[in-house]
Amino acid sequence: MDLADEHATLELGHAIGQSLVPPAIVYLRGDLGAGKTTLSRGLLHGLGHSGSVKSPTYTIVEPYVLDAMSVYHFDLYRLGDPEELEYLGLRDYLEESALLLFEWPDRGGAYLPPADLLIELSPIDEGRHVELTASTPRGLGVLAHLRL
Repeated sequence: MDLADEHATLELGHAIGQSLVPPAIVYLRGDLGAGKTTLSRGLLHGLGHSGSVKSPTYTIVEPYVLDAMSVYHFDLYRLGDPEELEYLGLRDYLEESALLLFEWPDRGGAYLPPADLLIELSPIDEGRHVELTASTPRGLGVLAHLRL
């Protein structure tokens, strides 16, 4: 699907957020500037977060505690080795009520849990092209809710 601009990316993220039920794992793939953090911002707002959403590029993970769940937004771009996820305590984030968003998931290797939903973004003109792939029944539920 093609998204015309940043606003459309936020709207898609919002719709995805409204259809996700934790626990869930979402991978976000795309080059620098493809819109991964923008989509994450919309997703978090769709879940009910009203504050700002910053890129976790330097912190690697940004936690968000919402009424019904915790959301952990990871950016693995600066990860030197997938094994660093063990030192970051990734297993502790895999709690029953959590939603985990992973930007640059390929850098996490076998240390990452499998994704329920894969979102791939690529820039086109002023907008983005987005492909959503479900890998589990939970991911299929999101696509059904979005009518994709």
